[in-house]
Amino acid sequence: MSRTVLSRASACHSLSARQGARFSRALISAGLALTLSISLAACGNKDDKKGAKGPAEVGYWVATESQVPLEVELPGRTSAYRISQVRPQVSGVIEKRLFEEGAMVRAGQPLYQIDASLYRAAANQAAANLSSAQATAEATKIKADRYKPLAASQAVAQQDYTDAAAAARTAAAGVAQTRAALDTARINLRYTTVPAPLTGRISRSAVTDGALVTANQADALATISVLDPIYVDIQQNAADIMKLRQALASGGMQAREPKVSLTLDDGTPYPLPGTLEFSEVTVDATTGTVTLRARFPNPHNLLLPGLFVRARLSEAVQSKVVLVPQGALTRDPRGNATVYLVSADGKAIAHPVIAARTMGDKWVVTQGLKAGDKVITQGIGLLQPGKSVKAVPENTKQTYRLGDGAKSAAK
Repeated sequence: MSRTVLSRASACHSLSARQGARFSRALISAGLALTLSISLAACGNKDDKKGAKGPAEVGYWVATESQVPLEVELPGRTSAYRISQVRPQVSGVIEKRLFEEGAMVRAGQPLYQIDASLYRAAANQAAANLSSAQATAEATKIKADRYKPLAASQAVAQQDYTDAAAAARTAAAGVAQTRAALDTARINLRYTTVPAPLTGRISRSAVTDGALVTANQADALATISVLDPIYVDIQQNAADIMKLRQALASGGMQAREPKVSLTLDDGTPYPLPGTLEFSEVTVDATTGTVTLRARFPNPHNLLLPGLFVRARLSEAVQSKVVLVPQGALTRDPRGNATVYLVSADGKAIAHPVIAARTMGDKWVVTQGLKAGDKVITQGIGLLQPGKSVKAVPENTKQTYRLGDGAKSAAK
């Protein structure tokens, strides 16, 4: 009995010893963790204090006034420089097509051959009528010439001579009429060969061999287009034209020789520049636009009639503007533009500007900036409006500081 009690007591003593050891180790671990936390907190506070030292570093760019061309991008359609619809001038059956569809044709080149048998017979008949009329005219003239001296000597009646002279003149007029009829017959015979009215690229043929065509028919046999050069018809808003004219009149812009460039429908720039030919004098009542026509060289026939293009038109030069890098300008939800300037006392100041368009990678600022302003272009995300900044010229190797304890970043 006593041995059992002693064994149980010994076991309890061992268990208590082990639990105490575990508890001691737990206390030591908790103490180390607390010490480490305090140390890290102290280090963090130290870094925060270090990061809070000094203002944020930013890069600035000094604004300069410049002149930039006033460019607008407008929609346009290409159209042939010259176009001609080939139509028959006499009626008949097409015997043969004499050209290759889609090829270049020259002015006067035969395109179609119409059956000429009837027109050849008409020309031969007119030639025979002319010979008959000439013979009659010759006989009447001889008779009138013979009567003339006889009438003077009163060998014949004066009336007989008058009648003979009139007959001679009538026969001469008959010769002129039959000669004109012969000319008409020969012209119609020549029209049986349908020529190209101008040099250009011909379309597909609307008729085949054996087709019956008529003079002055509504449907063209084919169409010939001159594609080099080529026209581009551009639509510009009439209100924009009025604003441009007012700006030119006020001296805010200077007129320049109009320059036009093209961008194809797939975004590819057309390599050759064009010239502005003219502007319509009336406004389209349905669209409120004015049509401008530009001419472009087209040596390789890259531009085809009816192609949709974007035309960039430059008609004037805008002076006293400031070109600001796009990254330096921000906009609020209403679209108002703002830049940050370095003030005389070294603070970042939000400054409103007006920038309605871009030019390359720059905003064109027309109001709100003047030459010499220091525009912040780098480190804008670190700014606090109205706070002091450390401003250095842009692209200078620098360290941007948030000014509120965040980590620094080398630029």
